[in-house]
Amino acid sequence: MTSQTLVFSMDSQMLERIEQKFREKVVFAEGRKDKLFHVFGQELTEEETWALKYLFAYMPVNDLADYDGELFLSHVRRTLDTRKRVPWGDRVPDHLFLHFVLPYRVNTENIEDYRGILYNELAERTAKLSMADAILETNYWCHEKATYIGSDLRTISPLTLIRNARGRCGEESTLAVAALRSIGIPARQVYTPRWAHCDSNHAWVEAWADGQWYYIGACEPEARLNQGWFSPPARRAMLINTRIFADYPGPEDITLNEKGFTEINLLENYAPARTIRIQVRDVQGEPVAGASVRFELYNMAEFYPIAEIKTDEQGEAAFKTGYGDLLIRAVSGGRWNETLFKAQDGECVELVLDSSEQPAGIVDFDMVPPPEGEGEAAIALPEEKIRDHNRRLEEGAKTRSEYERTFPSEEEAFALAHKTELSPERVWDILRKARGNSREVAAFLEGRSSEYGEWPLRLLESLNEKDLIDTCRQTLDDHLIGALSQRGQWAEETFAKYILCPRVSYEMVVPYRSLFQNAYSAGEAAAFREEPSKLARLLEQGYTHYEDLPNLKGKGNPAGTYSLMKGDLQSLDILFVAVCRSLGIPARLHPSEQKPQYLVDGGWEDAVFSLGSPRIQESSGWGMLQLLRDSEAPQDAPAASYAENFSLARLEDGVYKTLVYPYGSTDVYDEPYEVELGAYRLTTGIRLKDGTVSVRFLYFTVRAGDTTEVVLTYRETVVDIPVLGKLATGSVLTRLDGSEVVLEDLLESAGSIAAWIEPEREPTKHLIRELSELAESFDQLGMPIVLVIGDAEWNVSFDPAGYPRLPVRTVFVRDSSYASLSGFIPKPAGHEAGYPHLFVLDSRDQIRYTASGYKIGTGKEALQIAAAISQFSNGSE
Repeated sequence: MTSQTLVFSMDSQMLERIEQKFREKVVFAEGRKDKLFHVFGQELTEEETWALKYLFAYMPVNDLADYDGELFLSHVRRTLDTRKRVPWGDRVPDHLFLHFVLPYRVNTENIEDYRGILYNELAERTAKLSMADAILETNYWCHEKATYIGSDLRTISPLTLIRNARGRCGEESTLAVAALRSIGIPARQVYTPRWAHCDSNHAWVEAWADGQWYYIGACEPEARLNQGWFSPPARRAMLINTRIFADYPGPEDITLNEKGFTEINLLENYAPARTIRIQVRDVQGEPVAGASVRFELYNMAEFYPIAEIKTDEQGEAAFKTGYGDLLIRAVSGGRWNETLFKAQDGECVELVLDSSEQPAGIVDFDMVPPPEGEGEAAIALPEEKIRDHNRRLEEGAKTRSEYERTFPSEEEAFALAHKTELSPERVWDILRKARGNSREVAAFLEGRSSEYGEWPLRLLESLNEKDLIDTCRQTLDDHLIGALSQRGQWAEETFAKYILCPRVSYEMVVPYRSLFQNAYSAGEAAAFREEPSKLARLLEQGYTHYEDLPNLKGKGNPAGTYSLMKGDLQSLDILFVAVCRSLGIPARLHPSEQKPQYLVDGGWEDAVFSLGSPRIQESSGWGMLQLLRDSEAPQDAPAASYAENFSLARLEDGVYKTLVYPYGSTDVYDEPYEVELGAYRLTTGIRLKDGTVSVRFLYFTVRAGDTTEVVLTYRETVVDIPVLGKLATGSVLTRLDGSEVVLEDLLESAGSIAAWIEPEREPTKHLIRELSELAESFDQLGMPIVLVIGDAEWNVSFDPAGYPRLPVRTVFVRDSSYASLSGFIPKPAGHEAGYPHLFVLDSRDQIRYTASGYKIGTGKEALQIAAAISQFSNGSE
């Protein structure tokens, strides 16, 4: 040790640990040493030196590969300077500063030098506020910048989210954490990995103020802290956690701590919790150390491990979770066992690893989520504060809408299309999706179409929608010019999809074509085209396998992976595909198995890597799986929809790995699935109104030379449609044209659906999306759908014309004070759950179904009840 000073209140032992980890990273990242560590040659203060060493010591492999040292030095200097400038800088303890202010990464986003940009936006707005009020003010600012929309798994950066003005909850919370940290307030992103009572998940933010952690809904401000629409569902969670890139000592419960990465369990802050203790033994009764214990929830038709914990030397593992059911599976050395852990069971479980082959036949069981619970009664806010809050929401929505109006219009897109001689509809589709990045995309089209014709547009169309908002012209040029130089004799569709397209998985799209084309001689490239397996062998020989953090696997970009030549297996797979495409070799990740393949003689061949991982083995070959309809299924059985009510998983190293197919795919009987040979499990599930799932496992094996036929079946369920009350239909509402209408006049004798909504909030956006996706089925019923919005919630960002895919009989009306709801929301749970409040009514205006607040699947439940009601005669069963 060279320093005895307690920098950041770190004792000598901690300083030594950081120094050791830093030195290990310097050796590990030898291939990028000059790019990463040359910044230590600059004149640095002691604080800057140790802050940099701290970041490098716990830096994920992908970040060592993808970014340069100047980015991290700039981040450190800005963060340390901010700490001196903000009024609460000296009140934030060093350990909170290190773990929740200094870190540059929040989620899996692309890292950018944004601290100064966000500080300049927020410093003056928050300088005279308390820390608690500064948190609220920061969230109002986030609301001005972005609102919710569902999207794919890649997490966009804070600056990209601002450019796009919308994103999913994981991206909104990434922005909010980044903004709070940028003004020196400790903040962390909080996740429930999967809900137990409905599908999907959610992310929000915790921020620290004067000795206490508070929570907020990112980009969805409330008038006070510790309030959000997700509070009621969070009380039914089975895990709520956050991830920290450090050896974090607590005081919170630690679920996982390895490789300088800590996952802490925050469930007790939100929901009732208890600890399950697992004992894993072998067939001789001896404890099994190092066994993987997976705690799995049913969600999106698969069993997802919300936590995976290794057993200690005594073969024990402990997990703090909620009062719901879990499927617990222990795996070690090719043997496993699992048990369905029911909420009412004791807290100790013993699993004997006595299985090496999967079961046979069908297994039925129920998965019951934690029950609904009541929260603490909140003190009513003064009317003045509520009015001020509503005004801020309106102003924020207006600010965001004004920004969105700067995006190119359809007329501008058509003008560009005319100038470039491209299809107006296709150009408009691209620019509409590019949103805040549309000027960059338009410049690329205008600059390259005269020389390359339709190919610049084809390149843009090959990207995911999210790529269009954060891919710059330099990157597009690299891929366009580099791909067309390798055009060869491939058919246009093959070339566009498997050579031109730069996107491989969910990595950041960066320029890599020229890099890889210059990396190999003409002779080497020709040899790889002749025999792509030679490229696989070459990459494998130079690659060091290192399994990094689970959520960052496969998120590094190919250029970074190549420069470091170290990382996880998914990154190597992506690198192989990217190099192939750069050299004119059609390549892909298999659509369901996600394994790298290249095209040879009209067929796909596996690129097999053997890096000492149990995942890597010689391919066992491919077979065909044909799903068959259940000829004996009851009339009300659900229509098969992948990842919504069924999924397929292959047994791999003792764990069932879910096959990747598009969410909501319904053409599941049309063609056989091409799958690897092996043991499989078909999971089907029907979720009931209380969140319970009726699950069915069907086990089968796919063998070489056969087409395996499997009947897709669901458990039979009974739909309960009791009379829950009667809706008062005499309320006077306002049509869009300003005329008054009585609610009763909007309803019909065949039954109706009415919902009181807040269009600015995520729960309502989920409901509108579901109604849109089910439009055809609702249209067949012919029921009116009345969506009621309060005056305060009808802000400038809401336009009914923005929802063209809703059922044709949908009507929007205004209700000045939501007075028409009085007395009909279930109490107290419904009131606290908040909007939307949805009711399915029969011909007598009797309530036969109601749902309040956030619940994925409400649209399908309402459709199911509405369909049953439509069969009633005059409202009687």
